[in-house]
Amino acid sequence: MRPVMRLALGLVVLALVFVAVAFALPNQITVSRSVVINAPEAVVFPYLNNLHAFKDWSPWAERDPNVRVSYSGPETGKGASLSWASEQASVGRGSMQIAESDPNRRIDLAVDYNGLEGTAFYTIAPAGSGSKVTWGFGHETGTSPIKRWRGLMLDGFVGSEYQVGLENLKEKIEGERRPTAPAATLPQAVPPAGSDAPPRAGLPPAEPAPAAEAPPPPEQKKPQRKR
Repeated sequence: MRPVMRLALGLVVLALVFVAVAFALPNQITVSRSVVINAPEAVVFPYLNNLHAFKDWSPWAERDPNVRVSYSGPETGKGASLSWASEQASVGRGSMQIAESDPNRRIDLAVDYNGLEGTAFYTIAPAGSGSKVTWGFGHETGTSPIKRWRGLMLDGFVGSEYQVGLENLKEKIEGERRPTAPAATLPQAVPPAGSDAPPRAGLPPAEPAPAAEAPPPPEQKKPQRKR
Protein backbone atom coordinates (compact mmCIF):
# COMPACT_ATOMS: atom_id res chain seq x y z
CA MET A 1 0.00 0.00 0.00
CA ARG A 2 1.33 3.40 -0.95
CA PRO A 3 2.18 5.93 1.80
CA VAL A 4 -0.47 8.33 0.52
CA MET A 5 -3.12 5.65 0.74
CA ARG A 6 -2.05 4.71 4.24
CA LEU A 7 -2.24 8.37 5.30
CA ALA A 8 -5.72 8.75 3.81
CA LEU A 9 -6.92 5.57 5.48
CA GLY A 10 -5.51 6.74 8.82
CA LEU A 11 -7.36 10.05 8.56
CA VAL A 12 -10.63 8.27 7.80
CA VAL A 13 -10.21 5.99 10.81
CA LEU A 14 -9.37 9.00 13.02
CA ALA A 15 -12.48 10.84 11.82
CA LEU A 16 -14.65 7.81 12.54
CA VAL A 17 -13.22 7.57 16.06
CA PHE A 18 -13.83 11.30 16.55
CA VAL A 19 -17.48 10.95 15.54
CA ALA A 20 -18.03 7.76 17.53
CA VAL A 21 -16.64 9.31 20.72
CA ALA A 22 -18.67 12.47 20.13
CA PHE A 23 -21.94 10.53 20.11
CA ALA A 24 -20.93 8.93 23.40
CA LEU A 25 -20.69 12.38 24.98
CA PRO A 26 -23.77 13.88 26.71
CA ASN A 27 -26.04 16.07 24.59
CA GLN A 28 -27.00 18.20 27.61
CA ILE A 29 -24.25 20.17 29.34
CA THR A 30 -24.84 21.95 32.66
CA VAL A 31 -22.26 24.24 34.23
CA SER A 32 -22.73 25.81 37.66
CA ARG A 33 -20.83 27.62 40.38
CA SER A 34 -21.94 28.58 43.92
CA VAL A 35 -21.03 31.00 46.68
CA VAL A 36 -22.35 31.63 50.20
CA ILE A 37 -23.36 35.24 50.88
CA ASN A 38 -23.83 36.56 54.39
CA ALA A 39 -27.34 37.87 53.76
CA PRO A 40 -30.87 36.38 53.81
CA GLU A 41 -32.57 35.23 50.61
CA ALA A 42 -34.92 38.22 50.55
CA VAL A 43 -31.91 40.57 50.40
CA VAL A 44 -30.06 38.65 47.67
CA PHE A 45 -33.05 38.09 45.36
CA PRO A 46 -33.53 41.73 44.15
CA TYR A 47 -29.93 41.86 42.91
CA LEU A 48 -30.69 38.93 40.58
CA ASN A 49 -34.28 39.73 39.65
CA ASN A 50 -33.42 43.24 38.43
CA LEU A 51 -31.31 43.10 35.25
CA HIS A 52 -30.41 46.78 35.68
CA ALA A 53 -28.31 45.66 38.67
CA PHE A 54 -26.40 43.05 36.64
CA LYS A 55 -23.78 45.56 35.50
CA ASP A 56 -22.77 46.14 39.14
CA TRP A 57 -21.43 42.60 39.55
CA SER A 58 -21.16 41.22 36.01
CA PRO A 59 -17.88 39.34 35.31
CA TRP A 60 -17.64 41.17 31.94
CA ALA A 61 -18.43 44.76 32.96
CA GLU A 62 -14.88 45.55 34.14
CA ARG A 63 -13.33 44.41 30.85
CA ASP A 64 -15.13 47.00 28.76
CA PRO A 65 -16.50 50.08 30.57
CA ASN A 66 -17.79 51.30 27.19
CA VAL A 67 -19.96 48.27 26.46
CA ARG A 68 -23.32 49.26 24.95
CA VAL A 69 -26.24 47.99 27.04
CA SER A 70 -29.96 48.22 26.35
CA TYR A 71 -33.01 47.12 28.33
CA SER A 72 -36.56 46.23 27.40
CA GLY A 73 -39.67 44.92 29.09
CA PRO A 74 -40.38 45.38 32.80
CA GLU A 75 -37.60 46.48 35.09
CA THR A 76 -37.77 43.34 37.22
CA GLY A 77 -39.16 39.83 37.03
CA LYS A 78 -40.51 37.80 34.13
CA GLY A 79 -40.10 39.48 30.74
CA ALA A 80 -37.23 41.77 31.75
CA SER A 81 -34.61 41.74 29.00
CA LEU A 82 -31.00 42.88 28.65
CA SER A 83 -28.71 42.95 25.60
CA TRP A 84 -25.13 44.12 25.18
CA ALA A 85 -22.54 44.70 22.47
CA SER A 86 -18.82 45.22 22.90
CA GLU A 87 -15.74 45.58 20.70
CA GLN A 88 -13.87 43.38 23.18
CA ALA A 89 -13.85 39.79 21.93
CA SER A 90 -14.05 38.40 25.46
CA VAL A 91 -17.29 40.34 26.03
CA GLY A 92 -18.78 40.26 22.55
CA ARG A 93 -22.53 40.35 22.01
CA GLY A 94 -25.30 38.69 23.89
CA SER A 95 -28.67 38.90 25.56
CA MET A 96 -30.61 37.53 28.49
CA GLN A 97 -34.30 37.53 29.34
CA ILE A 98 -36.00 36.40 32.54
CA ALA A 99 -38.31 33.51 31.64
CA GLU A 100 -39.47 32.60 35.15
CA SER A 101 -39.06 34.22 38.54
CA ASP A 102 -39.85 32.48 41.83
CA PRO A 103 -39.34 35.06 44.60
CA ASN A 104 -36.37 34.38 46.88
CA ARG A 105 -35.83 30.92 45.35
CA ARG A 106 -35.08 30.69 41.62
CA ILE A 107 -34.82 32.67 38.40
CA ASP A 108 -34.61 31.12 34.90
CA LEU A 109 -33.25 33.09 31.94
CA ALA A 110 -33.01 32.54 28.19
CA VAL A 111 -29.48 33.59 27.25
CA ASP A 112 -27.28 34.01 24.21
CA TYR A 113 -23.53 34.37 24.75
CA ASN A 114 -21.92 35.17 21.41
CA GLY A 115 -24.16 32.68 19.64
CA LEU A 116 -24.01 30.09 22.42
CA GLU A 117 -27.67 29.73 23.35
CA GLY A 118 -29.04 28.06 26.42
CA THR A 119 -30.86 28.49 29.70
CA ALA A 120 -29.20 30.14 32.67
CA PHE A 121 -30.53 30.02 36.21
CA TYR A 122 -30.01 31.42 39.67
CA THR A 123 -31.01 29.48 42.76
CA ILE A 124 -31.03 30.80 46.32
CA ALA A 125 -31.10 28.48 49.34
CA PRO A 126 -30.59 29.00 53.08
CA ALA A 127 -27.04 28.36 54.29
CA GLY A 128 -26.62 28.91 58.02
CA SER A 129 -27.15 32.61 58.68
CA GLY A 130 -26.67 33.43 54.98
CA SER A 131 -27.69 32.24 51.53
CA LYS A 132 -26.13 29.85 49.03
CA VAL A 133 -26.39 31.37 45.54
CA THR A 134 -25.85 29.15 42.49
CA TRP A 135 -25.42 30.47 38.96
CA GLY A 136 -25.79 27.83 36.28
CA PHE A 137 -26.02 27.40 32.51
CA GLY A 138 -27.57 24.56 30.52
CA HIS A 139 -26.77 23.95 26.84
CA GLU A 140 -28.17 21.46 24.31
CA THR A 141 -25.38 20.21 22.03
CA GLY A 142 -27.76 18.36 19.70
CA THR A 143 -26.38 15.76 17.28
CA SER A 144 -23.43 17.79 16.00
CA PRO A 145 -20.15 16.05 16.91
CA ILE A 146 -18.35 19.41 16.96
CA LYS A 147 -20.87 20.92 19.40
CA ARG A 148 -20.60 17.89 21.64
CA TRP A 149 -16.82 18.18 21.79
CA ARG A 150 -17.11 21.92 22.39
CA GLY A 151 -19.50 21.20 25.26
CA LEU A 152 -16.60 19.64 27.17
CA MET A 153 -14.89 23.05 27.31
CA LEU A 154 -17.91 24.90 28.71
CA ASP A 155 -17.17 24.09 32.32
CA GLY A 156 -13.74 25.68 32.17
CA PHE A 157 -14.86 28.66 30.10
CA VAL A 158 -18.29 29.54 31.47
CA GLY A 159 -17.63 28.19 34.97
CA SER A 160 -14.66 30.49 35.58
CA GLU A 161 -16.69 33.50 34.45
CA TYR A 162 -19.59 32.60 36.73
CA GLN A 163 -17.27 32.20 39.71
CA VAL A 164 -15.88 35.71 39.20
CA GLY A 165 -19.40 37.13 38.91
CA LEU A 166 -20.58 35.44 42.09
CA GLU A 167 -17.57 36.71 44.04
CA ASN A 168 -18.37 40.22 42.78
CA LEU A 169 -21.97 39.79 43.91
CA LYS A 170 -20.90 38.57 47.35
CA GLU A 171 -18.52 41.50 47.82
CA LYS A 172 -21.16 44.02 46.76
CA ILE A 173 -23.99 42.71 48.97
CA GLU A 174 -21.87 42.14 52.06
CA GLY A 175 -20.12 45.49 51.58
CA GLU A 176 -23.41 47.36 51.43
CA ARG A 177 -24.67 45.56 54.54
CA ARG A 178 -21.49 46.09 56.55
CA PRO A 179 -22.18 48.64 59.33
CA THR A 180 -20.11 51.78 59.27
CA ALA A 181 -17.93 52.50 62.29
CA PRO A 182 -19.48 55.14 64.58
CA ALA A 183 -17.59 58.42 64.96
CA ALA A 184 -15.30 58.42 67.99
CA THR A 185 -16.64 60.54 70.83
CA LEU A 186 -14.10 62.82 72.47
CA PRO A 187 -13.99 63.24 76.25
CA GLN A 188 -15.73 66.32 77.59
CA ALA A 189 -13.70 68.67 79.77
CA VAL A 190 -15.35 69.69 83.00
CA PRO A 191 -15.34 73.49 83.52
CA PRO A 192 -14.07 74.91 86.81
CA ALA A 193 -16.52 75.10 89.65
CA GLY A 194 -18.67 78.21 89.48
CA SER A 195 -17.91 78.79 85.79
CA ASP A 196 -20.70 79.17 83.24
CA ALA A 197 -18.45 78.06 80.35
CA PRO A 198 -19.65 74.93 78.48
CA PRO A 199 -17.53 71.77 78.48
CA ARG A 200 -14.71 71.70 75.91
CA ALA A 201 -14.46 68.58 73.74
CA GLY A 202 -11.11 66.83 73.40
CA LEU A 203 -9.50 68.43 76.46
CA PRO A 204 -8.81 66.80 79.80
CA PRO A 205 -10.95 67.93 82.70
CA ALA A 206 -9.74 71.18 84.21
CA GLU A 207 -8.40 70.86 87.72
CA PRO A 208 -9.87 73.35 90.21
CA ALA A 209 -7.48 76.14 91.27
CA PRO A 210 -6.10 75.71 94.79
CA ALA A 211 -7.79 77.90 97.38
CA ALA A 212 -5.79 81.00 98.40
CA GLU A 213 -4.34 80.81 101.89
CA ALA A 214 -5.56 83.45 104.34
CA PRO A 215 -2.83 85.97 105.48
CA PRO A 216 -1.56 85.51 109.04
CA PRO A 217 -3.10 87.84 111.65
CA PRO A 218 -1.04 90.96 112.51
CA GLU A 219 1.35 90.61 115.47
CA GLN A 220 -0.05 92.11 118.67
CA LYS A 221 2.34 94.37 120.63
CA LYS A 222 2.37 93.94 124.38
CA PRO A 223 1.66 97.18 126.39
CA GLN A 224 4.68 98.50 128.29
CA ARG A 225 4.37 99.11 132.05
CA LYS A 226 5.08 102.59 133.43
CA ARG A 227 7.71 102.73 136.02
